[in-house]
Amino acid sequence: MKIIPAIDIIDGKCVRLTQGDYQQSKIYNQNPLEVAKMFEDNGIKYLHLVDLDGAKAGKIINWQVLEKIANNTALHIDFGGGLRTNDDLKIAFECGAKQITGGSIAIKQKDVFLEWLALYGSDKIMLGVDVLDEKIAISGWQTDTNVSIWDFLMDFSKEGITQIVCTDIAKDGKLEGISFELYQKISEKFPQLLLTISGGVHHISDLEKASTISPNAIIIGKALYENRITWKELKEFI
Repeated sequence: MKIIPAIDIIDGKCVRLTQGDYQQSKIYNQNPLEVAKMFEDNGIKYLHLVDLDGAKAGKIINWQVLEKIANNTALHIDFGGGLRTNDDLKIAFECGAKQITGGSIAIKQKDVFLEWLALYGSDKIMLGVDVLDEKIAISGWQTDTNVSIWDFLMDFSKEGITQIVCTDIAKDGKLEGISFELYQKISEKFPQLLLTISGGVHHISDLEKASTISPNAIIIGKALYENRITWKELKEFI
């Protein structure tokens, strides 16, 4: 199980939201590169980088932050937020992203997302599965849909997706623990998918519990920034 810290960007700064609410943002560092280097110094090899401005605007915005981190660390960066066009994707990869996560685009322009999948392959294109009450949410979680997570996963698994990043919005940023039952159900229904768990991690016990369903990775955000999980505790998982 890979340990993947998250850096969310608004106005070029490292922030965290609560339940995707842009009105509940907290700045943790003015310099995301400083945070990324700290992660790397502690043995981290992977990074989940989200352009929250881009997610809201529907186009890549904080590409310079991506480029700076990619040029100054060896972190394997998964980048998401606002990727809607072929140009957005080209910018992301040229700026150093190793993988991208597309969520809203898979709902709004499925044909474009599938074109990316065919062009770059399932090792570089991951499906973002942002969920609220088992329904998909899009546009930086600002818009709900009536699309069932199970129909969504069934559809895209048939189209060749092999990697998903699933976030339970109800848990994200609240430090109340992961949606274990949801992720367990995904693992049981779609064992062929490489699952990255996101949202709600608050204690090292969340990682211990998550490891029992053998996900590909788990993303940690606020728990790291607020020292709910220490680097010493994380060492056994890195």
